[in-house]
Amino acid sequence: AAAPRMVKQPVRHYRNIVKLFTDRGLLQDVFPKDKVPQLIKLLENKSVGIYAGFDPTADSLHIGNLLVLMGLIHAQRSGIKPIAVIGGATGRIGDPSGKSKERPMMQQQILDQNIAGITGDIERLFTNHEKYLWNRDKPLEPVKVINNEDFYLDSNIIDFVSRVGRHFRLGPMLGRTSVKSRLESDEGISFTEFTYQIFQSYDWLRLLQSHDCYLQLGGSDQMGNILAGQDLISRSVDKLVFGLTMPLVLAESGEKFGKSAGTPVWMNQNKTSAYTVYQYMLNQKDRDMPRMLKMFTFLPLPEIEALLRKHEAKPENRYAQEKLAEQVTLLLHGDQGLSLAQQSTRILWHNDITALSQISVEDSRAVLDQAQYVQKLYSSGITMFDFAMSIGCFRSERDALRIIAAGGFYINQVKTTNPEEVIVHGIHVLQNNLTLVRVGKKNYFIVEWFTS
Repeated sequence: AAAPRMVKQPVRHYRNIVKLFTDRGLLQDVFPKDKVPQLIKLLENKSVGIYAGFDPTADSLHIGNLLVLMGLIHAQRSGIKPIAVIGGATGRIGDPSGKSKERPMMQQQILDQNIAGITGDIERLFTNHEKYLWNRDKPLEPVKVINNEDFYLDSNIIDFVSRVGRHFRLGPMLGRTSVKSRLESDEGISFTEFTYQIFQSYDWLRLLQSHDCYLQLGGSDQMGNILAGQDLISRSVDKLVFGLTMPLVLAESGEKFGKSAGTPVWMNQNKTSAYTVYQYMLNQKDRDMPRMLKMFTFLPLPEIEALLRKHEAKPENRYAQEKLAEQVTLLLHGDQGLSLAQQSTRILWHNDITALSQISVEDSRAVLDQAQYVQKLYSSGITMFDFAMSIGCFRSERDALRIIAAGGFYINQVKTTNPEEVIVHGIHVLQNNLTLVRVGKKNYFIVEWFTS
């Protein structure tokens, strides 16, 4: 007899994601609010999708995008099908939400590179979550990454306007906050940007028809676009869909979360190292820990409460920040990235010479991606002064003598003030034939030694 055909069982572990998001501080608003009981019933009885959109304005997402991705993963953990839409089409138009002026037009080659980069970020994040942070037997719905340009390849402008445009009314469109603020500004708003809400709405309609996508997730600045999508779906197919918005996370300085000194902390390790991500999370303030641990980790709430009690007893040990940094780095960069980030932290902040002596040349360059790398032939009797000058630490001999004497020269994180001290194997040259040199606070050199 033929073997019985295996039928994949649907994922059925729904939870009330409105309550889940509320408990973890992930929910700004849900609408239509009076229909939430119908949303909960829908999730209990039907396998549905949830989507969030990402415009390809750069070749990587940054930490500021992480909250929405956390929301998608929480929904995935609850049995909902996660969909990430990359705006290959809408990225050419530009979303006016939160923008004071129109973005310049992007060349197709750059747009394609950005789409590929962001796709890689999203797929890596979901893969790392399932590999390192999901320890249940229940399967997860795989994430779908969709380029919305596919929705428009079979349509021309006359067809699109006649089919879709008839469902939009100018009054509500002009009343959207993103449009009103631009209309009242000196910059104004172009017709191109004005149509953005039409295209985002149509994306949702297509996703509803092809993937049962009844939910859209976005930042608080996306409310207008989400409402426009609800209106289109209600008018065109008479179905009830739901929008969830997430709060804007601000740093103490008032700038958006995800930037370090004004520079984005990217998700792509080729743009921002795992060590930098780890340090960024490690440097968050004590008072932000309850909120950050709920938002940016998947730790159960009782475990977070226990961790916070431990942290409050000895805040100088930074238990909460270490756990936050560990969880976020693991999600973004996997276990190897986390291990390297923790190793880097021990070397650079705790002066752990053992850790420094055990890393490979390749890892040492990853630890200090801003360091200059130098290969040098070892000769016995070389002094600190001659060594420093030979690898280009100082502009002049006078600078070298002055800075070394003043205590601004470090070998393997140990201050060295005698320019005539001789370089010695086992002390200055570690067992892996590396020497870490620091001049001042931030200028690093990695020296790999060779013997003739």
